[in-house]
Amino acid sequence: MTTPTELNGVNSQQSLPIEYLPVEDLHLDDKNPRIQQVVEHADQDHILKILWSEYSVEEVALSIAQNGYFGHEALFAAEEDGKLVVIEGNRRLAAVRILRDRSLREQLGATSIPEISDEDADKLARLPVIRRKRDEIWQYVGFKHVNGPQAWNSFAKAEYIAWVRNEVGTDLSEIAKTIGDTHSTVARLYRAHMALKQAEDSGVYDRDQRTRKHFSFSHLYTGLDYKGIREFTHVADLDPPSMHPIPEDRMEEFGELCVWLWGDKGREQQALIRSQNPHLRQLDLALQSEKGLAALRAGYGLDLSVDVARGDNALFREALLNAKQALQDARAKVITGFEGEADLSRQMEEIVALADALFEDMSQVTVERRRRRRRAI
Repeated sequence: MTTPTELNGVNSQQSLPIEYLPVEDLHLDDKNPRIQQVVEHADQDHILKILWSEYSVEEVALSIAQNGYFGHEALFAAEEDGKLVVIEGNRRLAAVRILRDRSLREQLGATSIPEISDEDADKLARLPVIRRKRDEIWQYVGFKHVNGPQAWNSFAKAEYIAWVRNEVGTDLSEIAKTIGDTHSTVARLYRAHMALKQAEDSGVYDRDQRTRKHFSFSHLYTGLDYKGIREFTHVADLDPPSMHPIPEDRMEEFGELCVWLWGDKGREQQALIRSQNPHLRQLDLALQSEKGLAALRAGYGLDLSVDVARGDNALFREALLNAKQALQDARAKVITGFEGEADLSRQMEEIVALADALFEDMSQVTVERRRRRRRAI
């Protein structure tokens, strides 16, 4: 695995010039994958609220209040649109801002953050910063957050991978080698991210309308490898990577898939997938049948849609096998488990009668099928 000190000198902070710059001159990054996961084009106040509520800035602030700011943990910043934007270290910058500003603590409801002395606040007035262009920082950020000590979730990783490929122009194979991940994982994350971007750009889905707070992006990049979902969406193969993996004439279907994965508050549809196992597999199975797809679209839910997709013949066979297994289990325990209870004897009589009736029904079906075959000859 590539180590931080091997990444063209970008990650070896000791070899790079460090400046101590005023906190007021530093801006939080609205392109940060953690922020992009929640909202696009957020202002500084909104970014601060997101970092505080979603990304454990409290822990960072408490550590800095107790131990001070470690000088070797320089922020990486890039000059963009006349501002110095912190590309790496947004949580630390947010923590320092909150510690230095009582009104911010009140605004955020940060009651757990201690009041620091004026002297300590002055020590935090300037922070160590390494200036670099955004596309020079990607290797350090990727190593640290994709598979490193402060790993992002799957959507943030995908956001980062898409940015490095599309904006920096780096091949997925090079990204995979740099961050120490497999090429297939990086390719799957990229494909899923670009597919979701297509859906949002075309208006067939809006992830802000999902019915659960947590955004389970992994449902998508995992599901796009499943047979039923692949055939339903016509998603492109991983190689070569595509910025438009969903064909234009399948965008409506892909929008349907997104609603089944994550729900849609505007359409008052709950997500069908609560966990990948078994729900994602069930969705895939339902999509492998026209009847199953029709049941999904009719709102019958996963279980019934899967039953419809499998068909009565498969369900009948399964019911008989389950009944046989249950009776075998009961017989194995009759000596030690049955004590002559009358109610159990009555249940057994009912089972025998039901079995006889079922066998008679099956026999009649067999006879009728034979008659039909003779008529057809």
